[in-house]
Amino acid sequence: MENEKNCIHLTDFAFQKICNEEFGINRGVYNEIDNWFFNKGLVDILKRRREILNFIQFNAANHRQKVRFGSGGLRQKLLDYYDNVAI
Repeated sequence: MENEKNCIHLTDFAFQKICNEEFGINRGVYNEIDNWFFNKGLVDILKRRREILNFIQFNAANHRQKVRFGSGGLRQKLLDYYDNVAI
């Protein structure tokens, strides 16, 4: 991924575009992930974006290409990540 330290400072549109290009995370899925972490208390945008990247990269480690969550899979992956890895 583009220099992670710098990409978290991009505009929301540009940050989401990188997530799409690198991992296949479309705008709707990105918004769900962003909203989920926000509701978990990560209101600081920089901390939240770092956590979003960690979450995506954690799931990409099991996939050599684009990240796919499947129907209902995103919520379960978020719960698994939050319970075992996050914050």
